[in-house]
Amino acid sequence: MLLRKVRCFWLLLKRRLRWPVRSAGLNFALAYGLVFVISAGAFLSFIWWNTTGQLDRQVELAVQVDAADLSHRWVQGGPAALSLAIQDRLDQNVDDDELYLLVGPDGRKFAGNLPGWPVVISQMDQFYELAIKRDGFRTNAKMHAYALTQGFRMIVGRDVRGRQLVRHVLTDTLIWAWVMVSLLAAGGALAIRRIFRQVVRSIARTTAAVAQGDLSQRIPLTGNETDLVAQTVNTMLERINRLMDGVKQVSNAIAHDLRTPIARARARLEDANRTATSAGELHAAIDRAVTDLDRVTSIFEALLRIAQLEAGARRAAFTLLDVRSLLDGLSELYEASVEDAGLRLVFRAGTVPPVNGDPHLLQQAVANLLDNAIKFAPPDTAITLSVDMRGDRLAITVADQGPGMSEDDLGRASERFFRAETARNTPGAGLGLSLVQAVMSLHGGALELKNGDQGLSATLLLPVVPPVAKGCMTEVSCQPHPALSWNGLDSP
Repeated sequence: MLLRKVRCFWLLLKRRLRWPVRSAGLNFALAYGLVFVISAGAFLSFIWWNTTGQLDRQVELAVQVDAADLSHRWVQGGPAALSLAIQDRLDQNVDDDELYLLVGPDGRKFAGNLPGWPVVISQMDQFYELAIKRDGFRTNAKMHAYALTQGFRMIVGRDVRGRQLVRHVLTDTLIWAWVMVSLLAAGGALAIRRIFRQVVRSIARTTAAVAQGDLSQRIPLTGNETDLVAQTVNTMLERINRLMDGVKQVSNAIAHDLRTPIARARARLEDANRTATSAGELHAAIDRAVTDLDRVTSIFEALLRIAQLEAGARRAAFTLLDVRSLLDGLSELYEASVEDAGLRLVFRAGTVPPVNGDPHLLQQAVANLLDNAIKFAPPDTAITLSVDMRGDRLAITVADQGPGMSEDDLGRASERFFRAETARNTPGAGLGLSLVQAVMSLHGGALELKNGDQGLSATLLLPVVPPVAKGCMTEVSCQPHPALSWNGLDSP
């Protein structure tokens, strides 16, 4: 029953004290001001406590030193010497803050400026702070009693009226300081709220414009810490803008590249239906239409593979690869195709560390580069396939002696469906280098295209396995992967 009442009381209190403000900026500002005020109050309270404590310790130390000296006088001369010492101290006390009392066994006063032994002082091992009456007015005093021989007792103390004044002044000063700090905290909270609202409004204006379809809007930079949020949002908007442009380009390219084979297949089927005089002519027209439709299917399959790679859906097949063995098998597979095209294939490989990747995707990426080199290299020239280290990355390079590409085309070569003007009459859909770029992104690498002295050089840069993990993890991971056959996707 008691627990139920406590719970009900807590829920009611929580409901009553629930934060009423829904503004995030105001909540943040109030939280900042509250923390600042509490911290300042704790700091000023420590100053007050330490200062007043130091004053008390100084008074107690002075009393103890004075009492030790008087006790020494008692040992040397007894009541007469001690009375004379007390009177000397009172005569020399300019501040009139020293208090003394020496009484005998019967309570009779022998020396001092106190009227009598206070009733409340009964212990000899602690300080007492009492209100006493001196010279017609009341004041506070801090005193300590000492037991002497022969039944005598002594009180040594100090009038702490001055300390009380200092404490009051210090208390008033710290209270006003805390009030000023609180006002400053309120001003800082308002300033922070204003900055917060400016950032939020700037983001809101930009995102509202983006929601209306204007992807060119960006959050302005102000030169303070809020630029981190602005730069992150601007980077996101730039990527969205690039993706939207890419979607538009891909849509236009799909419409353009698919219209031709579909229209050709339709025309051939319609022509065969109208003019074919035999089953053989009809079957030939159907076969040509199926070839055109297969081209459409291969384009969609390539787009699907690129989308899967960009989404990182193929990392499950990653293993430790011996790249030299993989490329050796690939060069043997392509040697016949290169010779049929009137070219020579030169394979160069040094000692390289293993990489972590998908063997089938890396084979497909290198195969696309070899297909492009075979397609554009002049007869009686050489195609070079090499692998070596470039800095801390492994470099797989396919170089030909063809016409190369212009600087503008090099920058757009990995775009989907992009084809240079010189490659318009060659077979292909312009997805080969896009697939290679997607494979490199999946492996944390990069595709580098540049014109060499005699043609185009395409390099795949891959991160190597760290030294701790070097070596074959299993026998299977270091075995050469068999060459695969696939429909190569070309790129200009």
